[in-house]
Amino acid sequence: MIPPQSTTAAPLVAPSRKRYFIMVLLFITVVINYLDRSNLSIAAPALTSDLGIDPVHVGLIFSAFGWTYAAMQIPGGWLVDRVPPRILYTVALLLWSIATVMLGFAASFIALFVLRMAVGALEAPAYPINNRVVTTWFPERERATAIGFYTSGQFVGLAFLTPVLAWLQHHYGWHMVFVSTGAVGIVWALIWYAVYREPKDFKGANAAEIELIREGGGLVDIQEQTAKRKTPFSWVDLGIVLSKRKLWGIYLGQFCLNSTLWFFLTWFPTYLVKYRGMDFIKSGLLASLPFLAAFVGVLCSGLFSDWLIRRGASVGFARKLPIISGLLISTAIIGANFVDSTPLVIACLAVAFFGNGLASITWSLVSTLAPARLLGLTGGVFNFIGNLSAITTPIVIGFLASGDSFAPAITYIAVLALLGALSYILLVGKVERIEL
Repeated sequence: MIPPQSTTAAPLVAPSRKRYFIMVLLFITVVINYLDRSNLSIAAPALTSDLGIDPVHVGLIFSAFGWTYAAMQIPGGWLVDRVPPRILYTVALLLWSIATVMLGFAASFIALFVLRMAVGALEAPAYPINNRVVTTWFPERERATAIGFYTSGQFVGLAFLTPVLAWLQHHYGWHMVFVSTGAVGIVWALIWYAVYREPKDFKGANAAEIELIREGGGLVDIQEQTAKRKTPFSWVDLGIVLSKRKLWGIYLGQFCLNSTLWFFLTWFPTYLVKYRGMDFIKSGLLASLPFLAAFVGVLCSGLFSDWLIRRGASVGFARKLPIISGLLISTAIIGANFVDSTPLVIACLAVAFFGNGLASITWSLVSTLAPARLLGLTGGVFNFIGNLSAITTPIVIGFLASGDSFAPAITYIAVLALLGALSYILLVGKVERIEL
């Protein structure tokens, strides 16, 4: 462990940059996380045809992840406040990756549903852990960039690897989609355990970097504080994070934001193949374009937000401007209902998903607003309510798309994006940490 040094001594040595290495670790973890969430959407056209599953039951399978993922957010957030990220992330990664491999051997609706529920439950702590790591490792003025960078992993991984998974499925069957993505996760779990450490325990992170993080609002001492606070779950604490109006603003906004995301993670390839009549391999390539647009959006969001702070803008303005703008841009998805050509359909979806990416630094507001000792619990509630959309979106679309038209489902997504923007405008208010 690096011995603590005084504030006056820190500037004599240039701060190290190990926090950027941590950013890369989170990025890779998010790529794997989202491949394991979305691999079912790639396999779905072939899998459902193979097993004879109708659209309503497809929607139920798509939603299975969301039931347990949402339900386990609050327990997962509670764990994040008590178990070090090195241990908790390793265990979660390992177990959800094993469940993903097992999906490759599922042969019925029940097996698919149960295993997707298992993946959802085991992935539940992932984003609260990400938020905990970033709040520990980054000062406020760099935090949106860090969140934007690792969040981009959910889009860039899907953009570049969706065609690869489509190719695997075409040549080796849908089973290999699950086996390959699960195997990668198992290997990465072992790497995370070997490499990740807290700032003061990380080899090469000097005292100047630790002081830079601490002075910038990073909670570098949170692990020592956690070790001293072995309190059981408290309903009072849960009541606190459920009683603040500004927190409800980000909770409801996240539900609306995630509804667009879960359309792309579940029904999007099926929409292109079954409702737009595209060839599966061609659709695999086209499906990558909106994810690339979202990747650009999320990188722009983090960089732009932190740039505004460096230029003197308030934290609230710098964080909320890209989020609200992105949600409003996401309503462009409605345009897909009014065009017939494939390029125009993809263009509407790409613009909408760019907006979704632009709005995706919402975790930066959790970092800024949450009471310091309830960071994990607040993140858990935020992700719980936000990911209720993982349940509702696939099911609602399954019913809305039961006929010959997908237009009602697209309209549903557009309306929720608009409501999300209104939530941030009307409910969040001044952005500052809630003191207890």
